[in-house]
Amino acid sequence: MKVLLVDDHPLILSALQAVIRGLGDDVTVLGVASAEAAREALRLDAEHDLVLLDLALGDADGFEVLAEFRATYPELPVVVVSASERASDVIRAIDLGAMGFVPKRSSNKALCEALRMVMSGGLYVPPNMLGLEARPAADAPDTVPGALRLLADAPLGERARPEPHQEPPSMARLGLTPRQGEVLGLLLKGLPNKLIARELELSVETVKDHVAAVLRALGVSTRTQAVLAVSQMMQRQAGYAPKTPPQP
Repeated sequence: MKVLLVDDHPLILSALQAVIRGLGDDVTVLGVASAEAAREALRLDAEHDLVLLDLALGDADGFEVLAEFRATYPELPVVVVSASERASDVIRAIDLGAMGFVPKRSSNKALCEALRMVMSGGLYVPPNMLGLEARPAADAPDTVPGALRLLADAPLGERARPEPHQEPPSMARLGLTPRQGEVLGLLLKGLPNKLIARELELSVETVKDHVAAVLRALGVSTRTQAVLAVSQMMQRQAGYAPKTPPQP
């Protein structure tokens, strides 16, 4: 696996390179300190499997670089690794096509888990970036050490101001057709309707209809909300339980 790491802070660049190399013997990491160097690296070798991108680059706006890479290399997943912990930055990054958002204060284990999830086709957004936190469940059995419960300290709508939407159902209960499932998968990769249409050999109008059906099934009204809703469902299905409201 080839990883391109873009960060203009030498110490962080070195530390991240060491962590990523620990993912396996087949992992190679190229670290660059600027957007221009990253562009040159991809021009010389477009066969990278993953890009880790800092948002605070000295020679360019990280969001603009993210949008540029997603447009130029639509099959190349990009994960944002940022010192920012603003929910608005998370939403903007996902909306621009990032397949993950990892705060720099995350543990090495969390970073590795995020990269494995992205490389397996998933999308990673840490619970705390959605206004959530994890802590031991009070009613968890003793036989499950460290069992976690996902607790909301504020609704996402209040933290990040997306349009209000309903609590999404589980993935298994969405009732999507096989084609709608394919559209959802490509939507989660950040592909626009034109590229989805090209990938599935459909008309753009047909793709728009499928996207609208997917949004209705998820109970959301925007692509960003769809990505976050699916992320939340994946986190629940990975072993988290939603918050239960306090009893009066």
